Amino acid sequence: MIGNLASFILTWGLYLALFPMAFFWLRRAGRVFIKHDYSEVALKRGASPANPKRWAPVTGLVNLAAGAIAVWLIVTIPLGRYSFDKWIEFAGLTLWTKILLDYIVSRQAHPFHFGRKKKKLPDDSDPVSPEE
Repeated sequence: MIGNLASFILTWGLYLALFPMAFFWLRRAGRVFIKHDYSEVALKRGASPANPKRWAPVTGLVNLAAGAIAVWLIVTIPLGRYSFDKWIEFAGLTLWTKILLDYIVSRQAHPFHFGRKKKKLPDDSDPVSPEE
């Protein structure tokens, strides 16, 4: 009895979680492709890369594909097209693939530089002329 109730709650919880995921992913893809808003492209610790427009198509496609798969699952699950095990596989694969691809893109957009960091000079100083 308890097992059936837990299974029922988890099944519905996982199914209902597809709705906000699809919404946010498709909204982000719309922001990138339609509004040309690159504020959420390849973020690393909340900071945008030097050239977010370069990474926008990749981020947009990842979000569009993940959102489309989520919408496909939302539509086909009630129709009985997939068994529980199969649609959970699709949903989990979609979620983890999207997370990993976003991580990879953000790390590619923010390259790691080896060596010491160079000190930045103030704008009004001239490094060539010595101060007397």
